[in-house]
Amino acid sequence: MSASANNSLLAQLDTQPRVRDFLERAVRTDRASHAYLFVGAPGSGKLDAAWALAQALLCEQGGCGACDSCIRVARKTHPDVHLYEPESATGYLIAQIRDLLEDVALAPIRAPRKVYIVDRAEQLRANSANALLKTLEEPPENTTFILLGTSTDVMLPTIVSRCQCVPFRMLSTDESTDAVARATGLPEPRCRMAVAVAGSPARAAAFLKSAERQEARRQMLRAVDALPRADEADILLAAKDLMVAIHAPLADVKSTQQAVLEQNADYLSRGALKQLEERNKRELSARERSGIMEALASVRTLLRDVLMLLEGAPDGVVNDDVRDIVERLAASTTTAGAIAALEAVGRAEKRIARNITPQLTVEVMLFDIRKALVCL
Repeated sequence: MSASANNSLLAQLDTQPRVRDFLERAVRTDRASHAYLFVGAPGSGKLDAAWALAQALLCEQGGCGACDSCIRVARKTHPDVHLYEPESATGYLIAQIRDLLEDVALAPIRAPRKVYIVDRAEQLRANSANALLKTLEEPPENTTFILLGTSTDVMLPTIVSRCQCVPFRMLSTDESTDAVARATGLPEPRCRMAVAVAGSPARAAAFLKSAERQEARRQMLRAVDALPRADEADILLAAKDLMVAIHAPLADVKSTQQAVLEQNADYLSRGALKQLEERNKRELSARERSGIMEALASVRTLLRDVLMLLEGAPDGVVNDDVRDIVERLAASTTTAGAIAALEAVGRAEKRIARNITPQLTVEVMLFDIRKALVCL
């Protein structure tokens, strides 16, 4: 079976056909580079493509989409695919890159090779970038690095020169919505909402397939809807319930991680097991942060809809399934109030990026939104 099988992640990159064809050809001809730099605007699908390439590289059939390896990569639970994201508001910590380089020296756990995905690579500080550069110059055998960035202009030139650059074009909202509709068979309005919340077509499709992630959105929107009538106790309880809903999808991830640890406990060294445990902790932390940002995006799109309604542009509403909430909020506030509420969401997103306690961040945001909607 070839990498073009319909259930492979690479085949699903139909919003970036040039990228898809280029990567499929590289895998098929066994000419994949040891290091790639995917460059493009947020929402263009770079991370989706990185996981797709990882699946194709680790599969014996070039990404059949059906074998154990492909399924593990699709579920983001394969122990030989490592995703790194900045853990500081100002970028990557040198400890993160040191951890990556230590892991590179270890043998793969299940597959014949390992893949390292470095998201937002433009946030590599000079010392971190230089530490990674040495490995890119002399890469270990059967190791692939996939760096993701917005532009080569803001990255260390020597890093760029060691990678094969793959440009991604920016997708329009209509293109992304159409892609999600094709992937899920769901109505266009629901797909448009998912794109607004999740960011890219692949993440939007995954969002629509997750009952837990959709429930977290519903709880967040209901909490905002109730703010004009809520007191302090109501808001604190709502924030607590929201965190429970946001954490719900992590239960499956934890159980899968534990199963992998138990399967590998007999033949991995103590050091390798410890590194796997540390990677699992980082993955859970990244998944939690992603879930919180998705919930905040739900609020941002809702308040944007309120602003659209107040400004006389009802056709721009993306949360069509909760138009009643949009209309209630619009009837109880002003344009200035909606803008101030949106600014509160922006502050919350920055706090999460700086690793401020999530529940405290949500509490402060809800109090600030209530003040903005009611008082202005």
